Amino acid sequence: MSIQNFAVDGMTCGHCASAVTQELQALDGVTDVQVSLVAGGTSAVTVDATRELTPAEVAAALDEAGDYTLVP
Repeated sequence: MSIQNFAVDGMTCGHCASAVTQELQALDGVTDVQVSLVAGGTSAVTVDATRELTPAEVAAALDEAGDYTLVP
């Protein structure tokens, strides 16, 4: 099991957090996603997965969810 933390810009509300959660949960191996929303700021996203996710995978999922940016 791999637990990874990501910083994400662009989320402003619960709907944003839900969209991000849904797209990340669709990635292969993801078992849980937790979002600590900071509306208009940098939110913390914790992903539990059976494998290590690449930043490119996470960035693509964020792009699919909406106008959200993975903070390096």
